[in-house]
Amino acid sequence: MNYSIIRYIIGWILRFEGIFLLLPFLVSLIYREECFYAFPVVSVGCYAVGYLFSFRKPKDTSLYTREGFMSVALGWIIMSIAGAIPFVINGDIPNYVDALFETISGLTTTGASILSDVECLSHSGLFWRSFTHWIGGMGVFVFIMAILPLMGGSSMNLMKAESPGPSVGKLVPRVKDTAKILYIIYLGITIAETILLCCGGMSLFESLTTSFGTVGTGGFGIRNSSLGECSTYVQIVVTVFMILSGVNYTFYFYLLHRKFKSAFSIEEIRWYFVIIIGSILLISANIRHMYPTYGDALLHSGFQVGSIITTTGFSTTDFDLWPQLSKTILLILMFLGACAGSTGGGMKVSRFAIYTKTIRKELSMLIHPRAIKKIKMDGHSIPHEVVRSANVFLAVYCVIVLFSTLLLSIDNYGFTTNFTATVATLNNIGPGFDLVGPTQNFSIFGVFSKFVLMFNMLAGRLELFPMLILFYPSAWRKHQ
Repeated sequence: MNYSIIRYIIGWILRFEGIFLLLPFLVSLIYREECFYAFPVVSVGCYAVGYLFSFRKPKDTSLYTREGFMSVALGWIIMSIAGAIPFVINGDIPNYVDALFETISGLTTTGASILSDVECLSHSGLFWRSFTHWIGGMGVFVFIMAILPLMGGSSMNLMKAESPGPSVGKLVPRVKDTAKILYIIYLGITIAETILLCCGGMSLFESLTTSFGTVGTGGFGIRNSSLGECSTYVQIVVTVFMILSGVNYTFYFYLLHRKFKSAFSIEEIRWYFVIIIGSILLISANIRHMYPTYGDALLHSGFQVGSIITTTGFSTTDFDLWPQLSKTILLILMFLGACAGSTGGGMKVSRFAIYTKTIRKELSMLIHPRAIKKIKMDGHSIPHEVVRSANVFLAVYCVIVLFSTLLLSIDNYGFTTNFTATVATLNNIGPGFDLVGPTQNFSIFGVFSKFVLMFNMLAGRLELFPMLILFYPSAWRKHQ
């Protein structure tokens, strides 16, 4: 284990977090808030500690998979611990465990909240709460790689550990350039939505915070009703951008370089849109009787399908009151998630496609045992390592779901509450059903259960293994 490079990377994370914390400080000055000092105090502290950790670059800059996973897991934990402190200082969330829960939920783009009244928060607190979505959406390590030439080619191990999906590749030969392209696209989508929301009558503050939650697929709102009180125009804009944010960013890269054939030949994206359209039509028909017109049913159905499959978590209505068919479809979408290489969570559409093709292959092999069958995506054979990794992911995922649901049962709430709370946090969605539904929150859980859910949020955002490796003793040994 190369501890020096891990220390160096974490140092840069804290330095960048210190810079990020200056933005809510500016917001507090604009709105002349009394506790304006909360964010600059933590900002200076983060930058100072980060500087001590990273002012000298280590001689050994080798970064293998183990160091990459450790750096990412520890980096996200430390970033969350520091990011929660301003909420306590300014009094927005006096209880540190609750502040930590809210911060982890923000950074992992989960959107699960312990707050029953978000409108009582300060403007700077609301901004930081939403901005954590934007930071965590694309990933802070991707941001750092876009700015700094850290470890050359070996920094790909950082991107692999942080980026969602069964496999990660370079868009261009240099990892730094890949990171820059991703953030340019990410920033462009954010600016586009912000402008459109401003045109719809939202203030700049509301537009920015909503865009952070949409493009980062996080779902923290600045109103207690989420987006239920917003105009139809705003709801449609947010729906479109939620769905666009769940698309594999490779698609946008191809579009920017006018490689339209390559863009529209990505099989995962076709699966993604077919699932979305099918789900919207089924739910719309099922909830038609609950709304004045079919157009209203279609609007709410489209919004919630887009919100759940992209794991954003915004809501315009209490979908916990919908018929069982609609709720079951939404539950399936919670597991499914968005595309690999997007800001969305969940198991990813690409894995679902791999599992479906694997089942079809096995059935075919039973009928034709001598046949040679290969699983293909986008016309190319999927390497055995990717299939094996997807299968292992599913096994680990199921174990975490079952074990977490068991641990949450200590608080003695119903199975629906415990199970959907686990699914909602592990898949980085936010709302579940019953006592953690779209009009409820997670404050009902005890401290132990909140830590279980915080682990789930981090594990879900980091594709399980970076968090699990922290509990693997041999991973901490200096030499293999």
